[in-house]
Amino acid sequence: MIIKTDEELVALKEIGKIVASIRDEMRRATKPGITTRDLDEIGRDLFEKFEAISGPKSEYDFPGYTCISVNEEVAHGIPGNRVIKDGDLVNIDVSGSKNGYFADTGISFVVGDSPELTGLCDAAEVVFKEAIKKAKAGSKQNRIGKTVESTANRLGYRVILNLTGHGIGRALHESPDHILNYFDPRDTNLLREGMVLAVEPFVSTKAEEIVKGNDEWTLITEDNSFVAQVEHTIVVTKGEPIILTK
Repeated sequence: MIIKTDEELVALKEIGKIVASIRDEMRRATKPGITTRDLDEIGRDLFEKFEAISGPKSEYDFPGYTCISVNEEVAHGIPGNRVIKDGDLVNIDVSGSKNGYFADTGISFVVGDSPELTGLCDAAEVVFKEAIKKAKAGSKQNRIGKTVESTANRLGYRVILNLTGHGIGRALHESPDHILNYFDPRDTNLLREGMVLAVEPFVSTKAEEIVKGNDEWTLITEDNSFVAQVEHTIVVTKGEPIILTK
């Protein structure tokens, strides 16, 4: 989506604030002993409170209102009976719409204490912040992926090559279909002012690809590597991007 009116920006800011609020409330509730289904029910109740619609449920008939992934699960984890334990790596991904506008956000964090996994999550934050510095109107799209990959490598990590960001706005997934997390010299499309993107680097301790798990949704690493994600919906400008899901 390319934003063309102030009204469109206001609407996107509204849904961006909603999904960010749901993400943060679910994160605060993530304590040892709670199940992923319990957390998803918090998301469900907040979508109802804000009069917004869950993205994965409405767009893909996903069996949950949010995606909650734990440890070896990287993305699209189905909420269920899994009990959160001290030391778990948890990812909460919240996307939704209101009045026909979409936003998408996700965060990985450690429950309790694990210096190794906390370091991974901190690295994902650094990678994201460096990447969006390249999200400027007139810049090549592949500068984002180049920065994701080089920053992760500099910090001692790898990136997941077969998970990407995407365009967003009037649908959950729009053009551009992929915002890569690595450098592709062929990806020379230019970013445009007002473009709405979901930027989401996946930073890994070892693996470079994910595969489907035992269900039709959950994505995992084959070698049980840990992966941290940071995702925000942003608006491209000539300067710093607008982060809609802070």
